[in-house]
Amino acid sequence: MKRNAQPEISEEGQQALNEYGQMLQQLEDLSPVTTRNYLSDLRQFIAWCEDFWHERQEDRFFTPKVVAPAMLMRYREYLQTTLSLKPATVNRTLMSLKRYFAWTRKTQLIQSDPASPIKFVPKEASPPRHLNDDEEDALIAAVNATGTLRDQTIITLLLHTGLRAQELCTLTRQQIHLGKRNGMLRIIGKRKKVREVPLNTTARSVLNQYLGTLPQECQYLFPSEKTHRALTERALGHLVTKYATQAQVADLSPHDLRHRFGYRMAEVVPLHRLAQIMGHDSLDTTMLYIRGTKQDLQQDVEKIAWI
Repeated sequence: MKRNAQPEISEEGQQALNEYGQMLQQLEDLSPVTTRNYLSDLRQFIAWCEDFWHERQEDRFFTPKVVAPAMLMRYREYLQTTLSLKPATVNRTLMSLKRYFAWTRKTQLIQSDPASPIKFVPKEASPPRHLNDDEEDALIAAVNATGTLRDQTIITLLLHTGLRAQELCTLTRQQIHLGKRNGMLRIIGKRKKVREVPLNTTARSVLNQYLGTLPQECQYLFPSEKTHRALTERALGHLVTKYATQAQVADLSPHDLRHRFGYRMAEVVPLHRLAQIMGHDSLDTTMLYIRGTKQDLQQDVEKIAWI
C-alpha cells in the first residue's frame, strides 16, 4: 500500500503543521531536506488521524491536544503492518513525531507528551557479509600476484586474527610476540581493553618475513607510504578494495575480513573463546557468527523437499 505524498488535511491540521514549520525554519539549524522530512512525517500522521476519526464518525480534527499515546501506538502498528515499512523507516517517523510533541509540550500547547512512552521498533540484526572460500582464495591470489610483502601481511593478518581496522592500523612492533611454535598480538581495543590474540602458523610465517624488511626506526608495523605515520583506516579500506577489485570480489571492506575470521573460528571453537579473541563484551555479538546465511537456510530447507 502506497501513501499519498501530500494527503489532504483539515484547516486545523494545516495550522498545526504551519506553526511547526515556522518554528523549524526559524529556530532549528536544520537542512531543507531534514525540515521537509519532519513536516512530511507530521502531515502523514495528521492525515491518518483525521481519516481514523472520520471512519468512526467522530467529529474531531487534528490538534496536538487530542492525541493520546494509544493513537500513536495504533499509528506505529499501521506503519508496520498495513504499510509494511522497514523498522528503520518506522523509527524515523516515530522520531519525527517525538520531536514534534516534545516541542508542543515545551511550548505548553499540551500538558503531557503522548509520544514520550512510545517505544521504537526493534531492528533485527542482519548477519555480517559472509566471504566464501572461493572469494578468499581469489583475494589471496590477487594480493600475492601483485601486492608487496607489506600488503600481503596486512591481508593475511586481517583474515587470520580478526583484528578491527583501527587495531591493525595502529599495531607496533612492541605488540608482537613471536616464538617458534606460538605467537600472539597484545591488542588495545575498544575502551582501552587489552586482549591477547593468538597467531597461527600462517600469521607467524608472514610476520617473520615482513619484520625482516621493516626498518628499526618504524614506530608502526604498517606505516603510511606517504606520511610514514600510522596507516589510516581509510587507506586500509582502499587497499582492501584494490585487491578485491582485482579478485572480482564485490563490496569488500576490512571489517568483512574480520567477519570471515569470526565465521571460520565459530565452526571450531566455543563462542566464549571466540568472544575473547575478538574482543566482544557480549556473547550476543559473537552469536552473529553462528547464524545461518540465506544460502545456509535455503540448503537446509531443500533437505526435506519432495522430489
